[in-house]
Amino acid sequence: MKYRVLVVDDQEPLRDVIRMMLESGGYEMVEAADAAALRTAYGGTAPDVVLLDLKLPDGDGLDLLPQIKVQWPSAEVIVLTGHASFEIAVEAVKRGAFHFQQKPIDPKGLLNLVAKALERKSLREETHALRATVSALSIGGAPVFNSPAMKEILTLLERVAPSDAAICVTGESGTGKEVIADLIHTLSGRKGQCVKINCAALPKELIESELFGHKKGAFTDAKADKTGLFREANGGTLFLDELAEMPIDTQSKLLRVLQDKKIRPVGDSVDYPVNCRVVAATNRDVKAAMAEGKLREDLYYRISVVEVKLPALRERKDDILPLASLFLKRFASQEKRPVTGFSPAAEERLQNHDWPGNIRELFNQIYRAVLVCDEALVDLSHLNLPQFSESASSEVTGLTLMQRTERAKIIEILEQTGGNKYKTAKTLGIGRQTLYNKLKAYQIAA
Repeated sequence: MKYRVLVVDDQEPLRDVIRMMLESGGYEMVEAADAAALRTAYGGTAPDVVLLDLKLPDGDGLDLLPQIKVQWPSAEVIVLTGHASFEIAVEAVKRGAFHFQQKPIDPKGLLNLVAKALERKSLREETHALRATVSALSIGGAPVFNSPAMKEILTLLERVAPSDAAICVTGESGTGKEVIADLIHTLSGRKGQCVKINCAALPKELIESELFGHKKGAFTDAKADKTGLFREANGGTLFLDELAEMPIDTQSKLLRVLQDKKIRPVGDSVDYPVNCRVVAATNRDVKAAMAEGKLREDLYYRISVVEVKLPALRERKDDILPLASLFLKRFASQEKRPVTGFSPAAEERLQNHDWPGNIRELFNQIYRAVLVCDEALVDLSHLNLPQFSESASSEVTGLTLMQRTERAKIIEILEQTGGNKYKTAKTLGIGRQTLYNKLKAYQIAA
């Protein structure tokens, strides 16, 4: 599938140059010379990325940005401008832009921006799917999981969400930290909105203005007052994703806000009270991040009054099949496929996989299976998963070097024989009962 890029620019020579660049990168390009042509395109196929010139003969790109996001909510917009400034960049991001590219166009830079925009689009769609999962697996508004670990977490959230305590959510990438933030906000009963910021997505020069706001004239391009996300989240929840990627000096200012419950916009002399619950998240190892100077120790202890450690999917195997079944049902309906479930062999393979990418990997795996399956049940041939997993060896403790070597060899031969135990035992020169004993001792699922 080719990604579709819409270029909105009145300069035909520039559109031709961009077309060559995009086609060399494997993208499909469509174009609009002005605002009128853009509006005509609203009824057609949605683009994945929009390259939008700010200065059109019949419209202003900043004014068109919100319209584009309404028409194509999943499209990422990159602003093209010959007059880039800090203020324009801030305003473009506020109105929904992913980033901006200054003219004259740098081919390599533009292609990199398009690739990053598509990556963000994909991650956002996966996040939406995770939210849908939480919604579907719910009774009385609270998601239901089979694993004891997740049930314990949900019980904890029900107790602490109505309080004002700051909460830190940790866990590997793909475990659903943003979904948990949404759940905390829902259970909190707060009337305000849940405002979110990815601390890794904004440059150092922008993040303080985004968080705390700024006063008109605070810096060269500050042509109007900006409220800031803390005040936007007043009465609600502020979710700080990737906290350990926040600049260390900004972390110091954040700590003061958490202590004083007041913010001071950049360039202002007045403090404003704020009342929002702060939820932070990181996929980094917290102790390592503090040791490396990536995360202030005092900030961490202040923001983790309650810490929620999301277990990896391999550590809560009771949740794998319910989640897989939910994804399958959703995708089968969405793609109009005949799939209704999994074969016993497919269920066993799903259950025994380690899922290093967690729920995000499971999501993509089931989506692929639904697309390639023309039968009622997803079988092994529809899953792109190995039969055995070397990563499981890390969970088997107390083995000597010789035993670990033997375990790896057994796994290798099992892979070669397609799991045939008779052929595996014969290749290894041992009896079948001896092989069965070793499979059990080495915790090899066969």
